[in-house]
Amino acid sequence: MTMAIRIHATGGPEVLRWEEAPVGSPGRGEARVRHTAVGVNFIDTYHRTGLYPLELPATVGMEGAGVVVAVGAGVAEVTVGQRVAYAGGAPGAYAEERLIPAHRLVPLPDDVSDVQAAAMMLKGLTAHYLLRRTYPVKAGDTILLHAAAGGVGLIACQWAKHLGATVIGTVGSDEKAAVAGAHGCDHAIVYTREDFVARVQELTGGRGVPVVYDSVGRSTWEGSLDCLAPLGLMVSYGNASGPVPPFAPGILAAKGSLFLTRPTLMTYTARREDLLAAAAELFTVVRSGAVRVEVTGRLPLAEAAEAHRALESRRTTGSIVLLP
Repeated sequence: MTMAIRIHATGGPEVLRWEEAPVGSPGRGEARVRHTAVGVNFIDTYHRTGLYPLELPATVGMEGAGVVVAVGAGVAEVTVGQRVAYAGGAPGAYAEERLIPAHRLVPLPDDVSDVQAAAMMLKGLTAHYLLRRTYPVKAGDTILLHAAAGGVGLIACQWAKHLGATVIGTVGSDEKAAVAGAHGCDHAIVYTREDFVARVQELTGGRGVPVVYDSVGRSTWEGSLDCLAPLGLMVSYGNASGPVPPFAPGILAAKGSLFLTRPTLMTYTARREDLLAAAAELFTVVRSGAVRVEVTGRLPLAEAAEAHRALESRRTTGSIVLLP
């Protein structure tokens, strides 16, 4: 019998239970994957708390790496014994083994480790669509990225710098500012003591930035809009401080005919060709050394609750990986 972290009710980290969880044989189009490493992401806490509801009982987790141990009928994307990784799709990564649609699996290059893959697939593919598709960052751009020392933040800072941008980031402490600065962030603003809006305006000579990447949500929403140049793009892709409250669309007009998008990884990688192209570009920047994947915490899968406590306390930088 395989084991998994499951929730039978929504709530705090204490609802994460380590228990037996049958897997079964893969159906048509499915593969059975034995995990070797599982990534931890803020969206996992949204599922656990019920902000993003799941049918209970459920296994959370959106990102993992491992080995294909069985395939169902009609599977041509992967083969038994192949090393693979994935991000997005239905939750279920906090498990020793799981079934997953084979079209969501990406074969891993030999020189990308399982731990690296589990730490970067969701965060790295998120950084890819943010920087390469939602707002294609180009040399000479100045961008604002919230949570610059987080899992997505560290990858996005390096990648944006690699593309030739000037990166302004917000962080919660001097320690995180140092981490962000070591990963491509040109100007790390400690928001707990600095007015990030005033600082962005100062750094841009009052012009503002063409794009804000905001995974924080409620607490940064108004300030993020005020950092944008006219016709700027507000990219709201997370809710770490809570969801953005309802607002009148007229505020976008009043602040400079702004654009707003709420993108998701699943939309940007819905087609397999887009998924594979994004993963290939991610692997390229990682293998070249342009982007370093920082794994700052490793815990047994059974201790997933501790990983959630660390993540929600805002005391983490980089990525946490769970090991089955």
